[in-house]
Amino acid sequence: MIISTTETIEGKKVTEYLGIVSGDAVMGTNIFRDIFAGIRDIVGGRSGSYEKELRTAKEAALEALEEEAAERGADAVVGVDLDYEVIGGDKSTMLIVSANGTAVRLS
Repeated sequence: MIISTTETIEGKKVTEYLGIVSGDAVMGTNIFRDIFAGIRDIVGGRSGSYEKELRTAKEAALEALEEEAAERGADAVVGVDLDYEVIGGDKSTMLIVSANGTAVRLS
């Protein structure tokens, strides 16, 4: 299945719009990762553990988006938008990734 942030797929014609589809992933972080990220905030640099968690959440959200589109009989999802949110406090932090787009059939 083609997943694209663009509104069209080059060389293909959209023959039917099947509606908006979405996929969400909510990932918890752990206290040790938070502690090491806090140290990174102080000394600088990238947080590899958070980057890995973010990548995992993005892949899970896109996979869920693709599954919903496939259930509708889509060939592609166009206009995909990824949104990121962090919720929580001192003891628990959750990362939310949401993928939304339009399921379509192509010719």
